[in-house]
Amino acid sequence: MIVAITGATGTIGSAVGTHLREMGHEVICISRNRDHADVFWNPSEGLIESQGLDGIDAIIHLAGESIGNRRWSKRQKTEIYSSRIKGTELLSKTLSELDSPPAIFLSGSATGFYGDCGSNQIDEQSPKGSGFLADVAADWETATTSAEEAGIKVTHLRTGIVLDPQSGMLKKILPIFKLGLGGKLGDGSQYWSWITLEDEARLIGWLLSADIQGPVNLTAPEPVSNAQFTKALGLALGKPTAVAVPKFGPMLLAGRELAEELIFTSTRALPSVPIKGGFQFKHASIDMALNEILSL
Repeated sequence: MIVAITGATGTIGSAVGTHLREMGHEVICISRNRDHADVFWNPSEGLIESQGLDGIDAIIHLAGESIGNRRWSKRQKTEIYSSRIKGTELLSKTLSELDSPPAIFLSGSATGFYGDCGSNQIDEQSPKGSGFLADVAADWETATTSAEEAGIKVTHLRTGIVLDPQSGMLKKILPIFKLGLGGKLGDGSQYWSWITLEDEARLIGWLLSADIQGPVNLTAPEPVSNAQFTKALGLALGKPTAVAVPKFGPMLLAGRELAEELIFTSTRALPSVPIKGGFQFKHASIDMALNEILSL
């Protein structure tokens, strides 16, 4: 297959691109950086070299402003929102107008769609929750309407916390845990829906040939509480995890709203659609996952 990817130079996009090439697919990079772009685009200005997409087989849309790298000022929240919705609307409309559009459109989304669900198990059939991230995810998915109306099969990739020692949340907390200073956040009861970077890439690759559309949770089959995650990480590193972090700490560092939605919101999301479809996770449990990815 010829597969185009936005966000191809990011952590997830790079892993997906590598995996697809290993599977024998041809990968086309859609980028705002002309030095890396096979197809140039600039979503904020509504620009895209659409001729480079005519005749491709599938597109994977992963681009968007990072959610957790900066405090959520009004300006940053606007950038988070617009980078996802404007880019997706542009891509969706462009695909719908091609002479030979792709048959498959895998478009980014997030488990933030569900909001805070406490300890309740949820899956792809569960309703939208409340909060900034829930609103962003819902509008992000709605932005693919043009492509769906043109007959393109659209799948929404509701990704959880992606575990990779070289990026994201795990990279940020590893130095603290390696010093033996890590601990649960708040009371540790909030559920985290996680997936390893390897399984994220494998699952996206699998979805290219699966007869699946609509929302798909890209999460491991065993979400864990923050306390369970903390314990597993400590065991994998051979370090104690007795120092609990009061809730006000992350709120002071990251800002109240960001901390509440990214750190303390509880999302116990199950990947019911991939499981029913027969996908086999390489890292199903948090202990297995952390032991393997931290030993590399």
